[in-house]
Amino acid sequence: MNIRIRQARPADLGTICRLRLQRAAWLAARGSDQWTRQAGGLPIEVFSAAVGHSLRRGESWIAEVGGEPVGTVTVNDRADTGLWSPGELTESVIVHYMIVDLRCAGRAVGANLLAHAAALARARRRTWVRLDAWTANPALHDYYRRAGFRLVRIAASPMPGPSAALFERRADAWERATEPPRIPQRILITTRDAGLTVSAVASRLD
Repeated sequence: MNIRIRQARPADLGTICRLRLQRAAWLAARGSDQWTRQAGGLPIEVFSAAVGHSLRRGESWIAEVGGEPVGTVTVNDRADTGLWSPGELTESVIVHYMIVDLRCAGRAVGANLLAHAAALARARRRTWVRLDAWTANPALHDYYRRAGFRLVRIAASPMPGPSAALFERRADAWERATEPPRIPQRILITTRDAGLTVSAVASRLD
């Protein structure tokens, strides 16, 4: 399966919201409270506004297979207050809103998106790829560990929010890895969006 990463456009907002609603329904059906209003998740209207802002800033990306959107991620240098320190933010890119279409679950879409975030970090001379994961979703924590991330801490600020499990992986780890876990053959990301040319092999995870 050939996966292409491109910069998202404002016209992709509806697709990104659809992916979020699809995954939220899937999580709820399995008893997870991730992204629910009751647990402090963003209502879809607030999520849409936040992603719209990131789209206008050129921070969001779309994974495509055969020209069809199958995943999304936003990468910038910002995080909610009380999660990462100013020093940690300075040396990293932050991954937000990574969502994979359920039709492509288990087919390396998420791994490609994370590899793309790492390529952006290296291009910007940032050391770390960091993210916050839903605190009460241990399966999600296991996913990021399999992807090579380590749990740094559970944020303990006065109001850390429901997504306070902080993970990180060195941006150069993708370059150093000679045998990434479950790697598919000849999956190559090539992007020239925003004047950036990047090639990276992606590991075989969602």
